[in-house]
Amino acid sequence: MSDPAPDSRLLDEAIDLMIRLQNDPDNPVALEMVRAWRARGPEHERVWALVSGAHGATGTVLERRRKAARRGPTRRKLVVAGAVAIGGGLAGWSVLPDLLARRQADHVTAKGEVRRVTLPDGSVATLGPASAIALDPAAAHRAVVLLEGMAYFEVAPDPRRPFSVRAGPLTATALGTAFDVADDAGVVAVSVRQGVVEARAPEPGLAAGQTLRAGDWLSVDPASHDVDRGRRDAEQIAAWRDDRIVAERVPVKALVERIARWIPGRVVLADPFIGAQRVSGLFDLADPVAALAAVVHPAGARVRRISSFLTVVSPL
Repeated sequence: MSDPAPDSRLLDEAIDLMIRLQNDPDNPVALEMVRAWRARGPEHERVWALVSGAHGATGTVLERRRKAARRGPTRRKLVVAGAVAIGGGLAGWSVLPDLLARRQADHVTAKGEVRRVTLPDGSVATLGPASAIALDPAAAHRAVVLLEGMAYFEVAPDPRRPFSVRAGPLTATALGTAFDVADDAGVVAVSVRQGVVEARAPEPGLAAGQTLRAGDWLSVDPASHDVDRGRRDAEQIAAWRDDRIVAERVPVKALVERIARWIPGRVVLADPFIGAQRVSGLFDLADPVAALAAVVHPAGARVRRISSFLTVVSPL
């Protein structure tokens, strides 16, 4: 029988301590914090052993970057950025954002769960795994906030009350239609299956809004200010409801976060250079780990399932 999954709070505390120790391994304060934390009980010691083992799997990536950093100033800057990103990725495991989203949310789903919910106006929202939405009762029109993940909306017609969904900097507004909104690793996208949607965001070319019709999709990456737009078969919109992901020029970081919603435990992207590359294709979520491997392989990466609670994407 496999060991039970560790408590999320203890897991995040151990990861934070590991990052401290990794950044300054000879710091006596960090060493004492680790010693005191491990001494708090057998479960603390077990979780520390699990995190230490996971760190050992990714430590070679760190060490390779540290050695390369000594070879030249240009490479050093790039390598240090990669090493910091590994730490940042691990720090991103913190449950705090998830807890905040769930406290604000009216509807949430767990990993691997897809759920249909009927909204007060009669519209229907299908939430993808590890997703959360909040309703805004103070808005003059029908308003939903996508706090995390993805959701597909089948909007009840009401010409007097537009229906809007806000995800990050993007707001999608419709009267009566069906469309998909997603926020994966900060990359926000809207795709229209039926009807017409107006998309707005404080990015060049989007402040005045763009009209999207059936088959149109649009994505915004606020970090890079990239705005991308295209068309696909309308039947492929929100294909995740049928355990498929259709991607067209999607950043790897966004696809990794999306597929991770179907994988138990946590998924860490250990190199930002991998995440910045773009991928197109059709990926089968019946085997999400295999789908993840298919996404990252063209970017020069591989997937390692360290344990039942940790999956690491790292360079080949």
